[in-house]
Amino acid sequence: MAKGKRISADIGGDAIQAIKELGAAAKLARTSAGEGQAAAAARLGVHVQTIARIESGEPGVAIGHVLGMLALYGISTQLQHPDAGGAA
Repeated sequence: MAKGKRISADIGGDAIQAIKELGAAAKLARTSAGEGQAAAAARLGVHVQTIARIESGEPGVAIGHVLGMLALYGISTQLQHPDAGGAA
């Protein structure tokens, strides 16, 4: 069984959806910048398969790689705690 599939069995649907949305945002940013997956991989210092895994929303990708790719294209993220009323 693939690592990502095992992880997805352990986390909720909201988390899976958020991971997929981050991947879609990363792909849109990369393609809007006119770069291919190989260029993104070279800039991030990872294998091109890692870029494909990020963009497909695979839950087993290291969070540093996901956030790093988003940062490459100017996308920032904000952590929201459920008990903080939406404040980060």
